Amino acid sequence: MMDEYRRGWALRYLREAKAELQAARTVPYMSSSLVLESIRKARNAIYYSLGEPAFIEILLREEAENNNPSNDSILRFLIELEAVVQQLGQLEEVNGEAIMNQADTLVLIATDIVETFTEEKSDISK
Repeated sequence: MMDEYRRGWALRYLREAKAELQAARTVPYMSSSLVLESIRKARNAIYYSLGEPAFIEILLREEAENNNPSNDSILRFLIELEAVVQQLGQLEEVNGEAIMNQADTLVLIATDIVETFTEEKSDISK
């Protein structure tokens, strides 16, 4: 069962991820930074849904250094998610449409995860 603290942060980060993505569509000159922020917030929403973010980050770092990768699909997903966030953070210029599609997908995945763990339907639809 998720405590109210984590639940509140997961829902907040999800709302903010959706808002940043919407803003990216309406403010083109700021879209790359808004999309990146949306992706980071979607990741944070997922982390808060699954547990304490600091512990998840430690687990992911340890797993990334491990020579025998885990077969755990959730752990593999989180490692890939972190890699995408890191790659996007290093890009100077982003392809607006491609990155927007990735962000859309990630926000939808985050929505599914947060709603599953919080047992609450998001009031902000795509």
